[in-house]
Amino acid sequence: MPRKLRRVSAFLKILTVLTLVCGALVAGGIYVMRSIKPLEVEPEEPAEDCTVTASGDTDVLHPEQAANAATVGGVAFARDLPEDAVVIAYATVWQESKFFNIDYGDRDSLGLFQQRPSKGWGEPDELMDPVYATAAFYDALAEISGYERMPVYEAAQAVQASADGFAYDQHESRSRVMAAAFTGAEGGAVTCVYDPAGFGDADPDAARAEMTRVFGVEPTAISAAGPRTTGDLGWAMAVWAMANAGEYGLTRVTYGDQRWTLADAEAGWTTVPDAAPAGEVVVE
Repeated sequence: MPRKLRRVSAFLKILTVLTLVCGALVAGGIYVMRSIKPLEVEPEEPAEDCTVTASGDTDVLHPEQAANAATVGGVAFARDLPEDAVVIAYATVWQESKFFNIDYGDRDSLGLFQQRPSKGWGEPDELMDPVYATAAFYDALAEISGYERMPVYEAAQAVQASADGFAYDQHESRSRVMAAAFTGAEGGAVTCVYDPAGFGDADPDAARAEMTRVFGVEPTAISAAGPRTTGDLGWAMAVWAMANAGEYGLTRVTYGDQRWTLADAEAGWTTVPDAAPAGEVVVE
């Protein structure tokens, strides 16, 4: 083959190879471009939690935990028990159920305190009622002479008779912070944030009725109840109402000139000009 024709042939071969390579790259590029889908970002669900700030510490609870903690603290007011009793109860509940009212446990154990019907604590449906279960615990605690001066884990074990009584000790510090907050000793030390979309119709009458059952005092007659051994009854009731807002569809809780509002829950308790009547917790 003449030299000129060989050069043309070689050139055509190189051109063909380059064309094939470029074609492959373009095709690959198109494939890659087509295979990349737009990033799908799911919107974050609104955070629901309750922040507890007391005694210089901060803790965060699920609303269900906060609601149960408020009830356990509230029943202590109904029995006029000291804060020590609340601390012992809290340490017990942390170990037994982490403040979730569970319907299962070791053998026939149930509820917040994991009490057993077979041991005479009550019927299963009673033990699943946080008010009943807490009252049963406090009644048993009150039978222990000098429980206020005992180490927390010893007092808890004296009531519970669990396999590992020392386990309650690990929850003492956290329980003291919570007790100071939920008994109202430090005012509006608990703030809850909810997703309004999960709220049903407001039922303030039902909320007031349950507050009366928990605290033994109507939320409209706090002043008449007189002083209590521990904490601040009005603030304890206000915190209870806020912690149970999801259950009763409450959008506002007011005590004194302080108000928690569902729509602005991140702000916590704020000062308002239209204060609640003296000695009352107003729920709406």
